[in-house]
Amino acid sequence: PGECDPEATPLPNAGLTEPPGLGGCPDGMAPVEDYCVDRFEAFLVELIDDAPVSPYFNPGDTAVRALSAPGAIPQGYITGVQAADACENAGKRLCSDAEWLRACQGPASDTYPYGDTLMLGTCNDHRDQHPVVEYFMSTEDWIWSELGHPCINQLPNGLASSGDYAGCESFEGLFDMMGNLHEWTSNPAG
Repeated sequence: PGECDPEATPLPNAGLTEPPGLGGCPDGMAPVEDYCVDRFEAFLVELIDDAPVSPYFNPGDTAVRALSAPGAIPQGYITGVQAADACENAGKRLCSDAEWLRACQGPASDTYPYGDTLMLGTCNDHRDQHPVVEYFMSTEDWIWSELGHPCINQLPNGLASSGDYAGCESFEGLFDMMGNLHEWTSNPAG
């Protein structure tokens, strides 16, 4: 495997803060119809002291809150329950499926955040091979049990910082709603 140290806990989001909200929304958020949505994929800080949390590891039982800022490495390796708790601790909530789709597709119900025609590379949505195949240099079945390996999201040219793909912006100014990481909604099925 690559040069990643699976025991290291990098803190690339140390010192980041949320920008002011847009349209009367809380910091880091923008309005979509009658609700607010994070403009950028969320990263985590500890609830007690705002200490950064490594986006490459599951936060476990640590009480965390979700923040939204450009340039952050978004939090991977988190369950839907943990994501909902992190949002609640930040005074937010996960979107319903319908709210998330509306925020992604805009008022015209576009297929993609940027329109109806797929443009590979406009969002962080295309790799020649799956990151777990790339990291373990294998296509054997055992690799799929390693999807939670902390080095998968640290591959070069893999997970992008929030907002890095300027063209991957929805009608309301929300970034990375397609590609980069999968998003949790309030739907327990994921």
